[in-house]
Amino acid sequence: MVVAATVSSALVAGVVSIPAATAVPASPPAPAGYTPPPVQWGACTIPRLVNAGAQCGFVTVPLDYSRPNGTKIQLAVSRVKHKTPDAQAQGPMLVNPGGPGGSGLIYAIFGDFVPAGAGDSYDWIGFDPRGVGASKPALSCIPDVAGYNRPYYVPITPKIEQTWIKRSKAYAKACDANQHALLGHLKTTDSAQDMESIRKALGAPQINYYGFSYGTYLGQVYGTLYPSHLRRVIFDGVVDARRVWYQANLDQDVAFNKSIKVFFAYVAAHDSTWHLGKTEAVVERRYYSELHKLIGHPADGKIGPDEWNDIFTQAGYYVYGWVDVADAFAAWVHDRNAAPLVELYGGPPFDDNGYAVYLGVQCTDTQWPTNANKVRIDNWRTYAQAPFLTWGNAWFNAPCAYWAAKAGRPVKIDGRKVKSLLLINETLDAATPYSGAIQTRKIFPHSALIEGVGGTTHAGSLSGVACTDDRIVAYLQTGALPTRKPGNRSDLQCDPVPAPEPAAAAAKATAKSTKATTPLRTSLPMYH
Repeated sequence: MVVAATVSSALVAGVVSIPAATAVPASPPAPAGYTPPPVQWGACTIPRLVNAGAQCGFVTVPLDYSRPNGTKIQLAVSRVKHKTPDAQAQGPMLVNPGGPGGSGLIYAIFGDFVPAGAGDSYDWIGFDPRGVGASKPALSCIPDVAGYNRPYYVPITPKIEQTWIKRSKAYAKACDANQHALLGHLKTTDSAQDMESIRKALGAPQINYYGFSYGTYLGQVYGTLYPSHLRRVIFDGVVDARRVWYQANLDQDVAFNKSIKVFFAYVAAHDSTWHLGKTEAVVERRYYSELHKLIGHPADGKIGPDEWNDIFTQAGYYVYGWVDVADAFAAWVHDRNAAPLVELYGGPPFDDNGYAVYLGVQCTDTQWPTNANKVRIDNWRTYAQAPFLTWGNAWFNAPCAYWAAKAGRPVKIDGRKVKSLLLINETLDAATPYSGAIQTRKIFPHSALIEGVGGTTHAGSLSGVACTDDRIVAYLQTGALPTRKPGNRSDLQCDPVPAPEPAAAAAKATAKSTKATTPLRTSLPMYH
C-alpha cells in the first residue's frame, strides 16, 4: 500500500508499501550534467502559500536525463524565504511529504511549525515531484478509480479475483494512454536528479532536506548520488532501502495488523465512551462482523467492506484521527448512522493523480512480480496471519503487473559520505516498519536515531512531543545530533505521539469550530 504520508499535528508526510527487491541493485547513474535556468519566482495561487508570503515558480528539467537536450518538463516549486538576517541564513530546506506521489508544494510553510523559531533561518522549498500536482505534465488515469462500493477486496470467489485483475489492467492501460512518455521516467532516480536540478536552479552549493516516509527513500538515493550536496538532513518514517518495493507491501500488511489492534485496544479502554467492547478482541470481532455485514449491503449505498476497511486504515497510520474513527464506528453500530463514515471516506470525485504517480514510481523502480500464482500464494499466506490490510494492499499495487513502462533496478544505497542525518521512527509504525530505521542507521554511519517507543504513528515528528521536537530544534539550529550509541539500536528513546483523550478531543473539536482558521498541521489532507 502506499507508504502513506499524512499531515498531522504538524504536517506529517507520506508512505509507501515496502517489499524485497527482486533485482540486483544497480550502480548509481552518473550524476546529471544538466543545468536548469534559474527559477523565475512569482505569485502563488494556493491561499495558504499566499498568506505566508510564499513565492512560486517552475524548474525546467529533462524528461530523460540521459538526453538533456531532449523533451523538457516543469517541476512546480514554492519558497518561503528565511526570516533571519542574511548572515544567519542556513540555505534551502527541501521537503518531500512521501507517497510516492504526494504533492509537496504547500510544505514551503513547514518552517512555521518548527518550535523556537528554529526554522526561521532556512529558505523552505516545497515542490511537486514530476507528474504530481502543479508540475507539468501531471499524470491522471481513471479519476473515479476509488469510487463507492467497490468489489470486495478479499477474492473469495474466482469472479471477484478476475474483476480486480480487469480493473488493474484497465488502470495500467489508461495511464499508458494518457502519459506514455512520462511513465518511463518516474523512477526515484529521476526524482533524485530533479532535486539536484532544483539545487542548481536555486544557486545553492548544498541543500538541507526533510523527508517523510517515501521521502526518506528519495533522500537516501539523493545522498548516494550527491552526498557532498547534502547539509542537514531529517528522515521521519524511514524506508528500508533493501525492500523496494514488492515484498515490503507484505511486511507492511503484517505491521498494520499489529497497529490496528493497538487502536482496537484503545477503543476498548474507552468502552464507557463508545460501548464497542471492553477488550481488544471483542472490538476486533465487532469490526470484522460489521465488515462482513456490508458485503452486498453497503451503508448508505456507499460504504461497502472496502470503504469500511479504508476508513479504519487511517487509524492504523496515525493516532490523530482515532476519536473520529471510533465515533464513526460507534455511530454505525449503535444507530446505523452512516454519515460519519461517508465523511471520513471522502469523495467522489477523487483526484487519482497521487495514486497514479505512486504506481509510476513503485512499478518502475524495480520489477514487480508478473507471476499471478506467486502473487496469489504470497497474499493468501500473508492474509492468513494478517487479514486487516493484505488484500486491499494487494489490489492497490496490482496495476504494477501490467504497467507499460520498463522497470529499472534499485540503487545500492551508500550513506558513508553523508555527513549528518537525524532519523525518527516510532516502534510500531506500520507504514515504515522500525526495522527500516535500524537498517538506515547502519548504512549511514553519521546518523542518529530517535525512537518513539511503542508508538504506532507514521512520520509524526513535530507533533508536540518535547523529547523529539527539542532535538529537531537543536539539530536545525546547530547541527547537533543525539549521541550515537554502539550496536543496532536507537540512540535516543522518546515518548510516542500520544493517543487523544476522547473527551479532550471532543472539546477541542468544538472550540475549533468557532475559529475562522484551522492550523495547517491539522487541516492539510492526508495522502494515502
